Amino acid sequence: MSTTQSERLRALLEPLVSSQGLDLEEIEVDSVGRKRVLRVVVDSDTGADLDRIADVSRALSAKLDETDAMGEGEYTLEVGTPGAERLLKEHRHYVRAVDRLVKFELAEGGELVARILKVDDDGLDLEVPGVKGCKATSRRLAFPEIEKARVQVEFNRKDKKEEEA
Repeated sequence: MSTTQSERLRALLEPLVSSQGLDLEEIEVDSVGRKRVLRVVVDSDTGADLDRIADVSRALSAKLDETDAMGEGEYTLEVGTPGAERLLKEHRHYVRAVDRLVKFELAEGGELVARILKVDDDGLDLEVPGVKGCKATSRRLAFPEIEKARVQVEFNRKDKKEEEA
């Protein structure tokens, strides 16, 4: 059984990322002209600030320098966090998206935009925003009903702390 470069890199780098208190979310190797770019996406339940990103970036760079995992050619290492409109794939992604607005593509067809209120092992409790003056409604969505889910950017959302004040 052959393993891809991404799988070998994941096996090499995941323990190092975990030791920094982060989850290794994605590894991607792209060719840009003659150079290669290794993109590593990390995250945690509490997020990853710039200092943590810098620390893990230095640790990954040192580890890659002491191995031949990227081969002989030049490459650029980019370490970052998932984007604002991240795709939710793992259970932990849904947990981290509690209180966020998410666009769901449903397995049965159609789309649903709702706020995640609670996540358990079987699925999600959602609040579906009301339309044109109607009140929001509650809905339960089981994981098998979800084809794809992506966090939505909200520019004018009130923070919970502001609402409680």
